[in-house]
Amino acid sequence: MSNAHETEKKPRVVFITGGNRGIGLAIARAFAHEGDLAIVSYRSGVAPEGLVGVQMDVTDQASVDRAFTEIESQYGPVDVLVANAGITKDGLSMRMSESDFQDVVNTNLTGAFRSAQKAIGPMMKKRAGRVIFIGSVVGMMGSAGQVNYAATKSGLIGMARAFAREYGSRGLTFNVIAPGFVETDMTATLNDALREKYIGQIPLGRFCSAEEIASVVQFIASPEASYITGALIPVDGGMGMGH
Repeated sequence: MSNAHETEKKPRVVFITGGNRGIGLAIARAFAHEGDLAIVSYRSGVAPEGLVGVQMDVTDQASVDRAFTEIESQYGPVDVLVANAGITKDGLSMRMSESDFQDVVNTNLTGAFRSAQKAIGPMMKKRAGRVIFIGSVVGMMGSAGQVNYAATKSGLIGMARAFAREYGSRGLTFNVIAPGFVETDMTATLNDALREKYIGQIPLGRFCSAEEIASVVQFIASPEASYITGALIPVDGGMGMGH
C-alpha cells in the first residue's frame, strides 16, 4: 500500500489541450502550482510563460500523434489528460453552414476523442490514468444559435461514459466537467445588458472564475476522486440544475 501512496505523490505528467488561454491556462497553472508537470498544447504562437508547451492541432491526427510522441519521449506517458481544446462557430441552425457544423464537431468532439485515444494506451499499461473532458452547461440545456456546440458538449458525456465502461477494469477514470458562464476574455466582451440577463439565470448570481473550474478538475484528478468515473460534474452556479 505504501508504494501506491508514494506513486500518487510523484509529480504527474498532466496534458491540457488548448491550455494556452482561458480555462485551460488556469487548469495548467493550478497543476503546475501543485508540483505536477503541466504541459499545454497550442496551435500557434508560443507556450505561456512557466509552462511546457507542445504544438498540436486536435483536428489533425498526425499532429496529435506527433505531440503525444514528443511528450512521451521527453517526459514520459501522460498521467492526466484534460481535453479542453474547443471552438465556437455560432449561428441560427437554419443558416448554419455544414462547414461551421463540421468544424466545431471536428475540434470539440472528434479532437477530444483523438487526444483520449492516444492517452489511453500507456494508461492501460500502468493500470492508472485520468481523462477529464471539459464540457459545458450548454450540453444539457441547449442554447439558441449553438446547435453545433451543444451537440459536441452533449456528445462528450456519452463518449466519457463509453470510455468509462470500456476501461474501468484497468483503473482508468473518465469524467466530464461542465462549466457555466466563466469570467474569460470571451465573456469580458459582453455588454452590460446581456451580462445582467445571463447572471439573472444563475442562482448564485455571478459568473464563475476559471480558477474555480481548475479546482474541480484538480479534485477529479486527485487520489480522493479515484472512485468517480462516468460522471458529469456541473460547475455552473446552479444554472443547469435539473438537466
